[in-house]
Amino acid sequence: MDLSVVIPVYNEEENLRSLLAQLTAVLEASNLVYEIIVVDDGSTDGSFALLRELHGEFRRLTVVRFRRNFGQSAAFAAGFEHSQGSVVVTMDADLQNDPADIPLLLSELDKGYDIVSGWRRDRQDRWLTRRLPSMVANWLISRVTGVHLHDYGCSLKAYRSEVVKNLHLYGQLHRFIPALATWMGVTISEVPVRHSARRFGRSKYGLGRTGRVILDLIVVRFRLSNSASPIHAFGGLGLLCLVLGSVSGLALLLLAVLIRQAVGQAVLPLVVLPWFMGVQLICLGLLGELVVWSSHEDQARPGYVERQVLPQQQGGSDASGLAGTPQFLHNDGVHSGEYR
Repeated sequence: MDLSVVIPVYNEEENLRSLLAQLTAVLEASNLVYEIIVVDDGSTDGSFALLRELHGEFRRLTVVRFRRNFGQSAAFAAGFEHSQGSVVVTMDADLQNDPADIPLLLSELDKGYDIVSGWRRDRQDRWLTRRLPSMVANWLISRVTGVHLHDYGCSLKAYRSEVVKNLHLYGQLHRFIPALATWMGVTISEVPVRHSARRFGRSKYGLGRTGRVILDLIVVRFRLSNSASPIHAFGGLGLLCLVLGSVSGLALLLLAVLIRQAVGQAVLPLVVLPWFMGVQLICLGLLGELVVWSSHEDQARPGYVERQVLPQQQGGSDASGLAGTPQFLHNDGVHSGEYR
């Protein structure tokens, strides 16, 4: 398998047929062995009913359905888990990303990069509510993580499979994948891509996500610098507090000797409080070490629950009406059929 295209979907019924038709036309022209993985993130409209229908038309299509809305990071994680391609391309289902740009990403990837990120240089979104917050966020993320990209929010990206297979996404960390992957020593490039105005449905993003992006950025920064050893972060602050408490204690003792008068209880918190905080922070670092250790022991646990999987069908690659009925269902982690 050369290429896997992963597409998260949440209430995009009106866009799906056109998206898959355009995408399949591009991929068929590329002469690559490919698959398309659509992850229905708990849609409440008719998205899955249409995907079930489209699954009978597009032989290279795999559909993963969540039991509820787990978020875009979980949808990407599920798509990465099911992907078989040596290269994984991600994109949105809202028709704002152009499938015709995929060969451009693959061409850049062939130059030796591990990640190629799309840059919506001519973005067709509202300036005040979408573009301005995005510019601020991209600048902030680049400064904090040290990975400088113009457009972290563009879902159109290409990854080598070994990169995404070693990521463990949760929460809303999908927008930080290039930064999170830097611990592997990856090389990253960015290419301008086309961007279209949304024609159907409505955006799931807005100014309300700004606070969550900032909090997630703090998490990413902490993970990049101290995820392997939390004791270095909390323990370092704890030791600093112990040193400050000790210096304060010695200063008060020296002062008491010089003025030959006992130090009052009012100044004792200057000594006791830093020591107390220091011990607390060191204990917190040790607890963090236990959490990291236990998470490494349980890395196989996903952050989502699948309801159903419709795998791609054997025996063809084109979009046609020759496909048979679904041969295989995967319900709640139990295989309830077999390939026929």
